[in-house]
Amino acid sequence: MRPIKPKKAFSNRPVHLKMDDSFYFFTVRAIEGQWFLRPDEYKRILKSKLIEKTEKFGYPLIAYVILPNHYHFIVKIGDSRDNSKFIGELNGSSARVINRVDGVIARKIWWNYYDHIIRGEEDFFKHLNYIHQNPIKHGMAKTFEYEFSSYNAWVKKKGIIYLNDAFERYPIVDFVAHMDDF
Repeated sequence: MRPIKPKKAFSNRPVHLKMDDSFYFFTVRAIEGQWFLRPDEYKRILKSKLIEKTEKFGYPLIAYVILPNHYHFIVKIGDSRDNSKFIGELNGSSARVINRVDGVIARKIWWNYYDHIIRGEEDFFKHLNYIHQNPIKHGMAKTFEYEFSSYNAWVKKKGIIYLNDAFERYPIVDFVAHMDDF
């Protein structure tokens, strides 16, 4: 794995570091935090495009969550040179479909994306837990059973004991809801 020197960022754009053969955590936010992903059909459109583009670029989709005004996901990236193109295609294609459904032409939906290169097991599980706890944190769900999250796929793949252990071993500091409340 070799780090690639980032290009100078514009004042409104975050620096995007690149490292091949790495897990990446991405956050993409709607312009001005607007709730473009309502109704739920728009979340389904984004999920479909996320699956389509991760398959096209050969980036295995590890985890995701889609909320009304932002989304997070983790992918495994072999060649990081295509990251910007990948995000551009993902956001562009999802915006075009949503705009078509809304009868709007050329409306910009997505703002800049933020990425984080995962640095080890603890960092991986903290980001995985963050993704799965995000709908509760934002008041979109009272349990982890949120339709637009990879949580149920992880339960099916690894089991509830595995995930509960990950939540306990790698807690999320800014997660304010307590499971006893639900």
